[in-house]
Amino acid sequence: MTSPSHLSPPHGARAHLLRTERGDFAVVDMPVAAGVEPRGTALLLPGFTGSKEDFRLMQGPLAERGYRTVAVDGRGQFESDGPADDESAYEQPELARDVLAQAEAVGAPVHLLGHSLGGQIARAAVLLDHRPFRSLTLMSSGPAQISVSQQQRVKLLRDSLAVMTMADVWEAMQAMGPPEEVGGPARGIGGPDLLRRRWLGNKPAQLFATGRQLCTEPDRVAELAAVPLPFHVLSGARDDTWPVPLLDDMAVRLDAHRTVVEGAEHSPNADRPLPTARAIADFWDRA
Repeated sequence: MTSPSHLSPPHGARAHLLRTERGDFAVVDMPVAAGVEPRGTALLLPGFTGSKEDFRLMQGPLAERGYRTVAVDGRGQFESDGPADDESAYEQPELARDVLAQAEAVGAPVHLLGHSLGGQIARAAVLLDHRPFRSLTLMSSGPAQISVSQQQRVKLLRDSLAVMTMADVWEAMQAMGPPEEVGGPARGIGGPDLLRRRWLGNKPAQLFATGRQLCTEPDRVAELAAVPLPFHVLSGARDDTWPVPLLDDMAVRLDAHRTVVEGAEHSPNADRPLPTARAIADFWDRA
């Protein structure tokens, strides 16, 4: 499998299937840049309706800093298979166990980074077993459920999925506004054709289950704070999904390193990839 996404991976990276004890997952695997001393490996988890391509603009800069990065499509997400109708396959504990298997397949211990929904799945994985991880970075991912306005958008999306085809829902979602505002595809990466293809690649049951998780996630910050790992809370300067002051407070509760990327919103990996990658690599260097 060379480039399943129809978007060439970053120069030097390889798109392939990562084989794990819990199945195969589509990944973009970027090795450390030639001539650079390796400093570690990181697993990157995308957000709701997102995909591994959301990290495309960061992977090269991170490779230059000595980090191999493996960006993953989760179960039932874009090019990773999963059941179309069985929502139980996408309950958070199941997705968390997938992450543990991915870490082992990549070569634990690894740095773990999750964007938006991916951050909450990453948190669940760390709470199940922190040993495969060297650190946890929560990118634009808050302590509990998403904001009321975003819950309303997700509910509308789920109601639409119940009565419309995936293609019709995509058209309706475009009329609602930028999909990244509910943690969806990052602006511009791959262009509208790829964004539509990866939406159509999502399994409906996965969207139902993960959309529900976003709207009902409890606050587990106190549990996470008891885990002996270095934490990093990174966000843009503006975020409608979890207000920035809420992320500031979460960082204090976790005794976490805090980064605010100026000029970025819910997807700093797309809005300002270079300063975002720099901040992440600086944290990994210290961790």
